Amino acid sequence: MNAGPVTLILIAITVLVSWQAFERPQLLARLILWPPAVDRYKQYDRLLGHGFIHADWQHLLFNMITLFFFGGTIERAFAPYIGPVGFLLFYLSAILVAILPTYLRHRQDPNYRSLGASGAVSAVLFASILINPWALLLVFFIPMPAIVFGVAYIGYSIWMDRRGGDNINHSAHLWGAGYGLLFTAMMEPRIIGVFLERLASPSF
Repeated sequence: MNAGPVTLILIAITVLVSWQAFERPQLLARLILWPPAVDRYKQYDRLLGHGFIHADWQHLLFNMITLFFFGGTIERAFAPYIGPVGFLLFYLSAILVAILPTYLRHRQDPNYRSLGASGAVSAVLFASILINPWALLLVFFIPMPAIVFGVAYIGYSIWMDRRGGDNINHSAHLWGAGYGLLFTAMMEPRIIGVFLERLASPSF
């Protein structure tokens, strides 16, 4: 459960940048995903920068706690295949992949903005679920198998994405989760068979 060095570095940078953005609104305005700025002014860095700022401390804390507990697991699991640099690139690419559908959907919408590491954190979380579906998670202090949480999370995110109105980018959660699963399966195709075997043999 100990977080790896890359995970700790990502957490430290995210906390620092988010904290500075809380104190300096101009920094938040520069990093937040505002699609017209990408489209008109070619500020492509926003497609990554938005993943290092958050709406408030609660938003930041939730994402970083999740990354702390699952980032180390995935960093170690990925190490024999792609090493620490590969894990870093996986995380950064997850930020990008998770937000692209949102960016394309709101490309001409001057009123839309999005921020937060949730897409990348979802990729890490669902890669972990694929590796160990019966791991016990504490969801609001209630023990829950990872696979049960994953199914509920996907269902809730699809429902809320269609419903809208809560200022949360559920689409990024979904695309991030899908990317985490796909990346892991492409990196080690045998994980699908292992996942099915473990799924058929519940173990807590």
